[in-house]
Amino acid sequence: MLRVPVQNPDGSPAMPTKASRARFWVKQGKATSHWNDAGLYYVRLVAEPSRRETQKIAIGCYPGKNYTGKAVQSAKFTLYTAHLVLPFERVKERLGSAVIKRGKVIKNVRGQALQRQVRRGRKIDRKVPFNHHSHRQKRFDNRCKKSKLAPSIRASREMEIRIITELSKVFPITTIVYELG
Repeated sequence: MLRVPVQNPDGSPAMPTKASRARFWVKQGKATSHWNDAGLYYVRLVAEPSRRETQKIAIGCYPGKNYTGKAVQSAKFTLYTAHLVLPFERVKERLGSAVIKRGKVIKNVRGQALQRQVRRGRKIDRKVPFNHHSHRQKRFDNRCKKSKLAPSIRASREMEIRIITELSKVFPITTIVYELG
């Protein structure tokens, strides 16, 4: 049975209700209907509810490289499920570039790597012997940083966080379960 998220008049999440009850509330003027940024329909109560008690509700996240699964679960019902298509390939394509010589693609290079090759090639004085080439000195040592995320992975994780944030506005989430694999 489908459950519709409910918000209190101050915007805090309340327990979800049956779709028929939500329709009745909207028809009677006890609630107003809304859509959030994640495309989820919910109702906001007009008057203060009699109780503000909530049950335990968990959100589960099954991350992947190209797709991610999300589910909001209470003790008895699955309240929401989603299959997110992550922007991994789109970000990778935007960062990528191709090295073309004589009309043929020689190799695919990331945009940053291609820019670095062009910059370093421009700094070399090719008229002097090889051992006297004037390479630009490295300004700082950034080769040993292992904590930096790739832009494609960072975009995917930020999208997951945005969805969890939107869901926590309409569901009273008490637990977040994130599968590591």
